[in-house]
Amino acid sequence: MSLLKKDDIAFVITGKDRGKKGKVIWTSPRKGVLLVEGVNMARKHARRRKADDPQGGIISMEQPLYHSKVQYLCSRCNRPVRLGAKRSTDGSRIRFCRRCKEEI
Repeated sequence: MSLLKKDDIAFVITGKDRGKKGKVIWTSPRKGVLLVEGVNMARKHARRRKADDPQGGIISMEQPLYHSKVQYLCSRCNRPVRLGAKRSTDGSRIRFCRRCKEEI
């Protein structure tokens, strides 16, 4: 289970895009994948359509990554870190950086 959510900054730790960072666009907790902006790009051949794309051609688009390949980029530490979760007094879940203990 990944604690990363939409609009978090993710840092890729393995694979062909190792070292890149980007904003999380979309997550799927059930499948364990997420989409990071500008990472894991693939080229797709698009057909010409009148409504969507009048020209067609080759389009670059992001592909999903498994959540185990990315880590949260802490704004305070400025390093990729693991996230922890704890319950607050009102019962809601709070995410925090395990390195500097800052709440997110």
